[in-house]
Amino acid sequence: MIKTPYYLIDKSKLLCNLEKIAYVRDHSGAKALLALKCFATWSVFDLMNQYMDGTTSSSLYEVKLGKLKFGGETHAYSVAYADDEMDEVLSHSDKIIFNSISQLQRFADASSSHVRGLRLNPQVSSSDYLIADPSRPFSRLGEWDAEKIAGVIDKISGFMIHNNCENSDFGLFDSMLGQIEERFGDLLQQVDWVSLGGGIHFTGENYPLDQFCARLKAFSDRYAVQVYLEPGEAAITMSTSLEVSVLDTLYNGKHLAVVDSSIEAHMLDLLIYRLPAKMEPCEGPHSYMVCGKSCLAGDIFGEFQFDQALQIGDRLSFIDAAGYTMVKKNWFNGVKMPSIAVRQLDGQVELVKEFGFEDFVNGLS
Repeated sequence: MIKTPYYLIDKSKLLCNLEKIAYVRDHSGAKALLALKCFATWSVFDLMNQYMDGTTSSSLYEVKLGKLKFGGETHAYSVAYADDEMDEVLSHSDKIIFNSISQLQRFADASSSHVRGLRLNPQVSSSDYLIADPSRPFSRLGEWDAEKIAGVIDKISGFMIHNNCENSDFGLFDSMLGQIEERFGDLLQQVDWVSLGGGIHFTGENYPLDQFCARLKAFSDRYAVQVYLEPGEAAITMSTSLEVSVLDTLYNGKHLAVVDSSIEAHMLDLLIYRLPAKMEPCEGPHSYMVCGKSCLAGDIFGEFQFDQALQIGDRLSFIDAAGYTMVKKNWFNGVKMPSIAVRQLDGQVELVKEFGFEDFVNGLS
């Protein structure tokens, strides 16, 4: 038995998402790139790259990882590139997308023989969280002035537009895309490809895939562009759990259970967005606040119901634990970093990575 804590990636559940991505590719003509900022666990890329066209990145290291471990198309994007990064970024990518006109002009000579794009900021988004809203006031993410963009249109062949965030509402997606067409239609007519980014939860239950495909195809046909999607969470939703064990129980007005993991270290997005972890629904009579083992007072996974009173040594499983977890895990408090395990398609569970004291030491100097 694998010692907790560990992330367990189930390839059969992953495959369910990948098959929906393949359906969208086949019926819309859009290409799909894995957003490495959300999920970069390359031990399952052997399955994912059979259903997706490549990767998109947010940094030099992600560009290199996509090129070396995933293959296919490799799109490079960064909010800002440093001078000493440019040669490696270009050598490991098929397309480079600049965040600003300033960066496009700064690296115009260096990237002159490369396929180049520019990020558009349509100033509308689906985000409910200011911290994640790319169209927030004074946003640095992309260019919004169509007149200024027209002045550099000869230097690019495509656009990247990332303004969706956990958007499971097709109607909202359709409406925002219409606003983008109305505002930037003349510019869209002048390029060869458009990435609509990630944050579109089209692999979710009951999402109208056929309507989505028709909308993408209509957009592609209208502007004669190759459409790209950049699924992150859509590619890995509900595929992975974080397996933990109960270390202690106590009562302090509520029943508490302390586990051998930490949201600060292992599920940081929960802390950032102040969201509870997810566990398989249970309506049992025993209520516990499940807490992490770090010294952070707010290191709390959430309150859950159980069929029986929890005991030291009991195993708990937090579901839907792939997105923005493994890419953000850290050594806060020196809490042991979760191992990574994969349940293969034949049902066998394989331990693919274990972290130890040397990894903690080597992260510092």
